[in-house]
Amino acid sequence: MPPVHVRPYDDADAPNWLRCRLLSFFTTQYYDDVVTRRPRYDEPSIQLVAADCAEIVGILDVSIGAGAATIETVAVLPEHSRAGIATRLLHAALPELEQRELPTLDAWTREDPAANAWYRRNGFREEHRYLHVYQDWDERDAESTAHGDLGTPVRVFAHAPIEREAQLRARFRRVHVCRQYVLSLAR
Repeated sequence: MPPVHVRPYDDADAPNWLRCRLLSFFTTQYYDDVVTRRPRYDEPSIQLVAADCAEIVGILDVSIGAGAATIETVAVLPEHSRAGIATRLLHAALPELEQRELPTLDAWTREDPAANAWYRRNGFREEHRYLHVYQDWDERDAESTAHGDLGTPVRVFAHAPIEREAQLRARFRRVHVCRQYVLSLAR
């Protein structure tokens, strides 16, 4: 593999950023979290890419809000996974976050073992969890209603409290635990 270097995102990177995000999310529980345009951030942000000579192989976007920062996207092409690229991207962003004197960096992920292990290996601790519940067309019941003039929902994505996990897993095929990880930036 050619050497990879980390650099700031450039608008010309947009098509390759989308490709990297799509291909890396496709093998995770976020496989249907498809975006067709790269998000823009109104607040300050850190936007990095890891590139070899031919393509973008990793991306990291961190939004910076009022006293906190959040990883919006971290992704590495599957053929480059486990090569330390996500960690290099994170370590490239940390000095700027620390310079801004932010107390924490947080991130949200589902149950993918590799993602959860990566956060823990990089010093993040799990702070909160809740459920992502998907109701498909054949799982509808009398409780499935739409507001206003809309018809019956075909698919529903909802948040639910973690305490309802067993009940919801018995009722729906696709239920994910969504975890918030937090990294302390205070030195």
